[in-house]
Order: sequence, then C-alpha cells, then structure tokens
Amino acid sequence: PQCQRMDQFRWVSTRLKELLPVPYFHCVFTLPHKLNPLIDANPEKLLGLLFQSAAATLLKLGSDPKLLGAKLGVLMVLHTWGQRLNFHAHVHCIVTGGGLNSQNEWIPSKTPTFLFPVEIMSKVFRGKYCEQLKRLMERKELKTHDLDFDSLIDKLFKKDWVVYAKRPFSGPEVVLKYLAR
Repeated sequence: PQCQRMDQFRWVSTRLKELLPVPYFHCVFTLPHKLNPLIDANPEKLLGLLFQSAAATLLKLGSDPKLLGAKLGVLMVLHTWGQRLNFHAHVHCIVTGGGLNSQNEWIPSKTPTFLFPVEIMSKVFRGKYCEQLKRLMERKELKTHDLDFDSLIDKLFKKDWVVYAKRPFSGPEVVLKYLAR
C-alpha cells in the first residue's frame, strides 16, 4: 500500500490543478475478452488503439450538433486488470460535461445525468476500433499466430461492447484518486 505513494500523490495533485470549473463525466471503454490473445501478442499497438478509438468516439459524438456540437476535454487512464486480477483491458476517461464550440464558447452537455447514450457510444467505439484493427491486419502489422481474423471480426461485431458513462457521484476528484491507485 505504500509503494509509489508519493508518485501517486504528485500525479493526483497535478491532475487536480488541471481540472476546469465545469461538470465532468466518468466514462469507461472496455475491450471484449475475445481480443485478449491478440492483445497479448501486440500490447503496444492494440492498447494504443484502445486510447485512439475511445478518444475518437468521444470527440466525434461531442462534435455532433445533435448531441453537443463542441470539442470536449478528456483525460484517459489505462487499466489492464479487473477486480478478480484477470486481464481486463479498459480505459477510464474523465470527460468535461460540455465543450468549446467553433467560436470558443462553452456549450454545456444537454443533460446533467449522462454525457451521450451508451448504446451510441458502444457502437461508435466498436466500429472505430474494428476499422483500425482491420487496417493493422491488412498492413500485416500484427502478430496473429494463425488467428482466423475474419471470424474474430464477425464475433466482435455480433457482441455489444461495454461502455460505461455517467456523472461521478462525488466529483472528478474522487475518480482521479481511484485511477491513481
């Protein structure tokens, strides 16, 4: 429990100074376990793709005028283990509850209870991740160990991907302290 305690304290202190005086949401984007063997063989590329796809999802939905029409602020932290200490790749995001429009005016989120519908976030995230995964495969940039890639993609598209999104109950500070552990 004392390991890296000062590093943790410094990280949280620095992040707290970066918070804006606006509402925040806590979002989590999780990769399906069917990807675990491929991630194990290609961790840097596929976990990097997790960050890229989650960020692209949030920015795309934030820029949609029907949903918000603004550029969000996002802080992301990778977690690779679940509560049962099994491999469970997911990224936690602290996302501003609104953003800046093209005139640099603050546009608040349309609802105080959620940022965007999770069903939409899940589908966009799945599409962005799988699209980039296919590109990596086509360019032969992944170690596949004779994986049936087409079958994997079919299975990934048949499954709902887990995205969690709601306002932090006690504010972004509590989420930051949780993420620092």
